[in-house]
Amino acid sequence: MKFNTMTILGTQWGDEGKGKVVHFLSRDADYIVRYQGGNNAGHTIVINGSEHILHLIPSGILERKRCVIGNGVVVDPAALYDEVALLRRKRFDVRGRLFISERAHVILPYHKFLDAVKESSQKIGTTQKGIGPCYGDKYSRSGIRMCDYLERDTFAELIDRNLAEKGPVIERFGDLAALRRRMLAERDRYARFLQPFVCDTTRLLIGAIEQGKKVIFESAQGTLLDVDFGTYPYVTSSNPITGGVSVGTGVPPWYIAKTVGIVKAYTTRVGEGPFPTELASPLQEQLREAGREFGATTGRPRRCGWFDAVVVRHSIRVNGITELVLTKLDCLRGISPLKLCVAYRYGSHTTLTDFPASRKVQRTVQPVYIETPGFTEQIRGITRYRDLPASIKRYITLIEKHCGARITVISLGRDRNETIFK
Repeated sequence: MKFNTMTILGTQWGDEGKGKVVHFLSRDADYIVRYQGGNNAGHTIVINGSEHILHLIPSGILERKRCVIGNGVVVDPAALYDEVALLRRKRFDVRGRLFISERAHVILPYHKFLDAVKESSQKIGTTQKGIGPCYGDKYSRSGIRMCDYLERDTFAELIDRNLAEKGPVIERFGDLAALRRRMLAERDRYARFLQPFVCDTTRLLIGAIEQGKKVIFESAQGTLLDVDFGTYPYVTSSNPITGGVSVGTGVPPWYIAKTVGIVKAYTTRVGEGPFPTELASPLQEQLREAGREFGATTGRPRRCGWFDAVVVRHSIRVNGITELVLTKLDCLRGISPLKLCVAYRYGSHTTLTDFPASRKVQRTVQPVYIETPGFTEQIRGITRYRDLPASIKRYITLIEKHCGARITVISLGRDRNETIFK
């Protein structure tokens, strides 16, 4: 039996424009599901010139679809409360359309304290929103899940245990007794808010899929930030890759029919870590301004560089990507020649066509580029592939050739209507 399901994920270091694509495709979907990450992610969607930024709730909520936060997501109750309040102010009511897994782990204030301590020594470039420490508790079996959070006596018992364990570090940030009182008071407030949304989302999703409903799974971050397959240790604390869908939702792997990769026409990353094609010229600032490359969550300027086909080939392989969506092509206007990295040179004699695991190699490789003429034409507003300038079509063809996958959709702007189906 073939199911009507799709995974949409980023092929680079995140910020590829997944939010717009998910929102665009969600018009025909029944459910949109987040399966990993937390409010360290951010999706910016523009509808009729109005900008909406979401961090936890799938962007399909703006199409008034049913949205699910899976068990693989870590949830900050305060952040979710604020996001729902913002949506309501914009007249997007989430009642009956938002579902949160009872098995999702909860971010608590001490996770943010621990994040700050870790970042001060490790310098990963995290958002310091407590994501990593919350996942750390999950895998050390000291985490607190939504179902625990809703039970006041269970929650009180678990935070006492965790505060005893983490106390020597947390005490740097204040009195433990005061922190305990604060968390219990916040729990009483947020538990009432969360209760209507929390359920067995695995049963909900499997039932919907078996009934023929269309379900879209969306990642946070991108493949090169995957904790296993990214530029470790400069990664997130979860698995944005396709394999994370089953772990993060409980939906069996064979229920996922198609995987679509979102790829930006150039490359960006936020935070620390290796970036072989990063530009060290004024062109970086030009790309940053043209693409409005500033983090939706932190506002940090993104590092910008040439398109890296080695990175995207790696993503296609580990995700089983069947087609690509190309975004921000319009931001390359006025740049000539355009460069694409097709391999890496390591040392004086070694050429690499596969993305390396070694952090030393990642840090020291030099990109091998090919060049193609740029374009000066204004392409915003074009809605048919055949109307694109020949130089742009050559660039697209080169990306397809060196990545080994077909581009089926091209985004030429932030608004959902600025889209070409190839």
